[in-house]
Amino acid sequence: MNETAALYLRLSKEDIDKLNEGDESASIQNQRLLLSEYAAGHGFSVTAIYSDDDESGLYDSRPGFEKMIEDAKMGKFKVIIAKTQARFSRNMEHIEKYLHHDLPLLGVRFIGVVDNTDTNDKGGKKARQVNGLVNEWYCEDLSANIRSVFAAKQMKGQFLGSSCPYGYLKDPMDHNHLVIDDYAASIVQRIFALYLQGYGKAKIGSILSGDRILIPTLYKQQILGINYKNSKLLNTTTAWSYQTVHTILNNQVYIGDMVQNKCQKISYKDKKKKAMPKDQWIIKRGTHEPIIDTDTFYTAQRMQKIRRRSVSAYENGIFSGMLFCADCKKTMGRNYARRGEKGFIGYICKTYKTAGKKFCSSHAIRADMLEAAVLQSIKSEARKILQESDIDELKRFKIKNGKEIDFQHQIDVLVQESEKIEKYKKGAFENQQDGLIPMNDYIAYLKDYNARQKDIQLEIQALQQQREKAEALNAQHDEWEDAFKNYIDIDKLDRNIVVELIDHIDVHENGVIEIHYKFENPYER
Repeated sequence: MNETAALYLRLSKEDIDKLNEGDESASIQNQRLLLSEYAAGHGFSVTAIYSDDDESGLYDSRPGFEKMIEDAKMGKFKVIIAKTQARFSRNMEHIEKYLHHDLPLLGVRFIGVVDNTDTNDKGGKKARQVNGLVNEWYCEDLSANIRSVFAAKQMKGQFLGSSCPYGYLKDPMDHNHLVIDDYAASIVQRIFALYLQGYGKAKIGSILSGDRILIPTLYKQQILGINYKNSKLLNTTTAWSYQTVHTILNNQVYIGDMVQNKCQKISYKDKKKKAMPKDQWIIKRGTHEPIIDTDTFYTAQRMQKIRRRSVSAYENGIFSGMLFCADCKKTMGRNYARRGEKGFIGYICKTYKTAGKKFCSSHAIRADMLEAAVLQSIKSEARKILQESDIDELKRFKIKNGKEIDFQHQIDVLVQESEKIEKYKKGAFENQQDGLIPMNDYIAYLKDYNARQKDIQLEIQALQQQREKAEALNAQHDEWEDAFKNYIDIDKLDRNIVVELIDHIDVHENGVIEIHYKFENPYER
């Protein structure tokens, strides 16, 4: 019997230059032909083909690659065949992890056809390690070159995003230039008009949702037909959010300016990005036709600043109604300095102030110390977003303990098993009718089949419940991220921020505060 094998094909941006030069050997089609001919000529029986298009070999978070590794764990094949070791991975760490550890433990062999890589060759380990380093260095150099090219294009004001801002389309004659999408642009104009009329961001979102205006993600998918995914949204999200309206109101692109380099990858080997300080943003004026005139845009900016300043930190109390004594649970009242000194200095327990120390202690806290502590806490919470390993991974139903489960895949497997059992039941019935099996055996088979199908239904229900729980956690995570992501570098609190983020604050007798946020990252519980 021929040894079972899987073919792995990969094409990424690093191959584009080769294809442009006329070298079609790297194409998916030619990889498939090459590997199929090799398998047939060496007596391998191909049971599966896995492919990744436009995926870097530096990462192992590739859909086709991940599926192949999972199937390898399930014993679906004994050999993986790729064009070269570099097709499999350009990351030295992954070469060690998969070729020299995980796959050998699974009894799976790897073959690179062109570069003669073969993990059955124990003496070739050092050569594979050297190749891994060379491939990784290639990616490092390529990444540096790409960054240089991108920076040059950004300085020219060329649009480099994969998806245009809502309200714009890529110019068919020049994909680095934006042109107006009339319908979406009208919605952007409506958002600015409503805001200037005095409507809040949440209210504007409610109005648009009530009018059944598609959110930007769904508009791109359903109307424009773009294969666009927003990792921050659930598949069930249809309503306009405060954050979406806020983003549009503050996007300088709508006055014809191109703003880029807001974030950068931390490393060529990692998908994580870091936010760049504003003084490093690349801004080019008048690169495309504006949707909003400058007067309207900057009026909206001033209105937002006015709203944030509407309550002074000391004169009006930005924490009004939010401070509570941790012991008696009464609200904290304002604490004033003695006559002749500056007036408002902080907060004090109302029970202590009105009834005396027999009923509660002062729990006094200075206003400046409270504000500094809350500001630091908000910044610390916001910066956790940058520290997450890969936020996109959370969209794969990451549950509380950090384990990732593809619930739908498991459900599909169970459904397939149930369908097979139905076929078995039909076959058993036909065999009984044809006299091939006695009635007693048929009844016994039927009983076993029905019992297994009942178990399958229970397993599916359990998986569906787990999936719903995971989706709820993901939604909660997204709410937390949307709430805090704009406050990574804030240097001053205002009433608007406090109301948006904080439910209440408990003040303990020793002056320690306990902040209860409206949003939390469920994966930190």
